[in-house]
Amino acid sequence: MSESILWRRLDVPGHEIGRLIRLEDGWELSGTAVFSHSGRPCRLDYLVVAGLDWLTRRADIGGSIGDREIHLSVVVDEKRRWRLNDEDCAAVAGCTDIDLGFSPSTNLLPIRRLSLAVGEEAEVNAAWLSFPSLVFEFLPQRYRREGEGEYRYESSDGRFVRTLKVNRSGFVVSYPGLWQQEATWRSGAADGPLHGRPPERSVGRNRHGG
Repeated sequence: MSESILWRRLDVPGHEIGRLIRLEDGWELSGTAVFSHSGRPCRLDYLVVAGLDWLTRRADIGGSIGDREIHLSVVVDEKRRWRLNDEDCAAVAGCTDIDLGFSPSTNLLPIRRLSLAVGEEAEVNAAWLSFPSLVFEFLPQRYRREGEGEYRYESSDGRFVRTLKVNRSGFVVSYPGLWQQEATWRSGAADGPLHGRPPERSVGRNRHGG
């Protein structure tokens, strides 16, 4: 199966298209973001490969920010040790997910992996690729499933909070103040609920990531 989504930026002129593809041994999340930053044109292409457990295995980011060319390669080993362009990133050792600071696409990774029921919440540690510096920072995050397609997202010790609307695949369709879905396309059969357990089971940017 595969699904593609088109987002419009709300804070600056720009659009992004993302795509999720099921692989034999995992998932591939890719996309292209085109937007304006400080009066300069930006284009960033990304490819993230995750296992069947939705843990990030590797990623590639390329493109340009104004006249600055971008070529980044990320590899994560089984002990969750991260390397960026063949250099160790000790600051994000142990992190489960990559979080691209210029894109809403990577929220999908913890949402799919956590598979929260309505009313449940969980904390994750993300390797946040800040923008425009494109360096990794350790960023604790919290997700709480508020409804069928609604999550409360917190980071920066609760100083940043947003209510995210997501679709069945886990793609964010509404990220207040930052991104809004404009269209989606899907091909192939879905194998049951694509994120989360049944909702009836309930239990009692800046450095924000997400």
